[in-house]
Amino acid sequence: MATDVKNVLETLGGMTVLELVELKNAIEEEWGVTAAAPVAVAAGMPAGGEAAAGAAEEKDSFDVVLTAAGDKKIQVIKVVRAATGLGLKEAKDLVDGAPNAIKEALNKEESEKLKAELEEAGASVELK
Repeated sequence: MATDVKNVLETLGGMTVLELVELKNAIEEEWGVTAAAPVAVAAGMPAGGEAAAGAAEEKDSFDVVLTAAGDKKIQVIKVVRAATGLGLKEAKDLVDGAPNAIKEALNKEESEKLKAELEEAGASVELK
């Protein structure tokens, strides 16, 4: 099975953008799915769905996503290391690879605190 996945990834890696678009369209037609389904459902929600939208706004877990390291990358790496317990190389790779999730499934207070610490260090951060 792992060999099959590897072969598919190699095949996809060798395809042009136009071929990938054709593949996406063929998958959508064959299986009746779209990549934008959650957006389309939210955008096409009737007025009666307002209660569901209100419940969705009251999230209880957040992901802290580093979108850019900013000018003070070393300070950002220090904050990431303190928050995640990663080693220097791993934290640096995480910061260099932005956008990346720093921590996932945090409560509102913890996520806002980490966001503030990262922004104070000079990073651009968003909560998802």
